[in-house]
Amino acid sequence: MEKIRIHGRGGQGNVTLAELIAMAAFYDGKQTQAFPFFGVERKGAPVVAFVKIDKDFIRSREQIYEPDYIIIQDPSLVKVANVLDGAKKNAAVIINSNKLPTEVCPGYSGKVYCVPVLEIALKIIGKPIINTAMLGSFVKISRLIKLDSAKKAIRENLGEKYDKEIIDKNIKALEAAYNAVKF
Repeated sequence: MEKIRIHGRGGQGNVTLAELIAMAAFYDGKQTQAFPFFGVERKGAPVVAFVKIDKDFIRSREQIYEPDYIIIQDPSLVKVANVLDGAKKNAAVIINSNKLPTEVCPGYSGKVYCVPVLEIALKIIGKPIINTAMLGSFVKISRLIKLDSAKKAIRENLGEKYDKEIIDKNIKALEAAYNAVKF
């Protein structure tokens, strides 16, 4: 089972990102779970969401304490929220940043990928909506889900609320972040 933990702040679309990852994995024929963990937090407060992906039925319902992937939508959380706690030795950290991995996560021995998803979102969407761009980064780094499945998840999830122009911009942000990942 692959376990993903998403850290961000209220209003950044952490729950939607978890849902998009789970939907895309489901479209690829996998079993998934996506769920948030928060209380009465307001916009700007730290929020955590979780995703589990497996080929078999997922029975466990607990939070993820030892993630395979950690997605950090707000880099300031590295210093204030213990976002790297419990990370498996080979866990990949995907962080919204244009800095070097050693600057953002000093001392972390696992693989850190810094992707400027905020810059991508501002350029393409015109707003600081980073979750769909972060999805593109996750797709490329994890290789757990197909890019076409991620696009389908965006169309399905956002299609209920937004018009075609906004959906197309989010898909372009997904593709741009996917292409921005450097190994």
